[in-house]
Formats: sequence, structure tokens, C-alpha cells
Amino acid sequence: MNTRIPALCALAIATALAAGTAQADFKERHIKVSTTVNREHSLASGMVKMAQCAAEKSGGKMKITLYPGAVLGSDPQVLQQLRTGSVDMMSVAPSTLTGFLPAAAIFDLPFLFQNEKEADTVLDGKAGTAFGNLLPSVGLVHLAWTESGFKHLLSSRKPVTRWEDLQGQKVRVVQSAIFVDTFTGWGAIPSTLAFSELYSALETRTVDGAEQALNVADTAKLYEVQKYLSLTRHAYQPTQTIYSKRLFDQLSPQEQATLRDCAVQGRDEQRRLNREHEARNLAKFKRAGMVINELDAAEVARMREKAQPVYDKYGKSIGAEIFTLFQDELKAARGK
Repeated sequence: MNTRIPALCALAIATALAAGTAQADFKERHIKVSTTVNREHSLASGMVKMAQCAAEKSGGKMKITLYPGAVLGSDPQVLQQLRTGSVDMMSVAPSTLTGFLPAAAIFDLPFLFQNEKEADTVLDGKAGTAFGNLLPSVGLVHLAWTESGFKHLLSSRKPVTRWEDLQGQKVRVVQSAIFVDTFTGWGAIPSTLAFSELYSALETRTVDGAEQALNVADTAKLYEVQKYLSLTRHAYQPTQTIYSKRLFDQLSPQEQATLRDCAVQGRDEQRRLNREHEARNLAKFKRAGMVINELDAAEVARMREKAQPVYDKYGKSIGAEIFTLFQDELKAARGK
């Protein structure tokens, strides 16, 4: 008699039962996720990857539907919907949280990160985790870090080769006191008009330029209405995949773990694509006729030094614990 057959049957039954038990921990979920970028942007692609992962792990029960292009509202509007539980999830820049989470302003500090590897190390490590742990207190849950990437300066007037070239230029910046103070310190006239109005404002010369990540400049077609691109890398803009705490608390532990795991898969895909697209878009901008220049190291140091008062002014309001932790982790990442 072949004793292996009953054993194999028992194993198959046990496996099927385990799979059935696992599937029982999932309910039919229709999850709405919002982003202000277009469907072609890497942030949207990362969300699609996350949705595919969640569907696979849940046997099709967790259905994540992407709403790109701000169709559910602006970031501040959707953020409020997350806090009340009417939208499940969104991709957002931490600067949007500063009104009720002052520590989020740390990501607006100029020249905080020097390169992508450093940003990944710090955000995926202790400092990024510590910041994520602050979100439940304001009705949110952090799932993963993603990115818009490093910001640069676009202008219709002239290239920026040193901070003095910004004097008198009206530059659109994100709605952040730190960005406003930073650009004021460089002699610019900052404007915080809505992103949805930016293309028209640049086209009509209502503003002279803007600071923006390359891939957002591409999907928003800003290269069509700007002549100069200066690669300043003056700010790295992380983004976050965040969930409504009110709705997250209603999920089973396995559903929560699935979202966290799949958000990381989406993060990895998004970062890979974002960095590939940056190189592609630089070539595209050149073909479109943009004049592109890169600041040398000495001028970057001068810009950073000129912006030091911003660190002194906002360090306390950000919070000593987060501010110190980020500085310590940056030093460790730099081998200092």
C-alpha cells in the first residue's frame, strides 16, 4: 500500500483549509484612492501596482479604484474626507498636513536631503517611521513613502545660476510658510496660487516661474510655457500613501497587513518609475527647446547658507524630537 497518497491528500486538505481560513479574513472592500497627478504619473502607476497586489492577496475581494487628476477634490479637501472617513486612501505631500501636524514642515526645509539614496534610507528607517507614527493622532494612517522627487526652478525670464538671479522674480511655490520664507530670503516674490491655475499663470506671465519636480512639470506640460530650467535640487518632496484611520480600524488584521505590504510594493514601483522618467523628461525638455543649466557645488552651498535662517526659525515649531532625529539619521546616512 502506498502510504504517501493519504499523506499527500491530508496535506492538500490542510492547505485548502488554510487558504479558506485566510480568505475568510477578507471582506468585499471597495477602496477609493485619490491623487492630484494625472494617470500617466508614477504616483498613479504605484497605486495601480498596489491595487493589483491587494487584489491578488485577497482573492479579488479588496478592490482599489484610483481617482487621479484631483477628481475627488484638492489635496486639502480629500485630506479632510480621509479624516471623516468618506474617502479611504490618498497620495499626498506631507506639507499638506502642516496645518494640523506641525512636524510635517520638516520636509519643506531647503536642501534637507542631498540625493535619493539618502532620502530612501532616512524615510524608510527610524526617522520616517517616527513621523508616520504621529499620523494616527490626526485621524490618519501612514502606509508607505513615495516621492515627487527633487524640485528645480523653472523660469520664463532667465536661468538661475546663483540665488541672486531669483531677485524680483515672481515664483509659484507650494502653500508653505517655509517655502515662502525661503524664496523671500533669496529675493524672489513667492506666490502660492493653486497648482490647477499654474499652467495658465505661467502662460500669461502672471508669475515668472515655479519650483517643481521634473515629472510633475512633464505631466502638467509646464515645459510648454517656460524657457529655462535650472537644476537646483533645492528641495526633495516625499509623498505618502495614507489611509483614513476611521476606516483602517474597521479592517481585519490581515486586511491591514495586506494594505501595508502592498503599499510597499507600490512604493518600490513608483520610485523606480519616477527616477527613470526624470532622465527621460530631461531629454524631452531639451528637445522642446528649454535651456537647462545645473548649479555648481559652490553656488548650492551659497543658497543653502542663505536659507539657514529658515532652519533657525522653524526648528522649534517642527518639534525638537523629530527635528533632532532627522538630523541624526542624516548624519548617519552621510557617515558623519
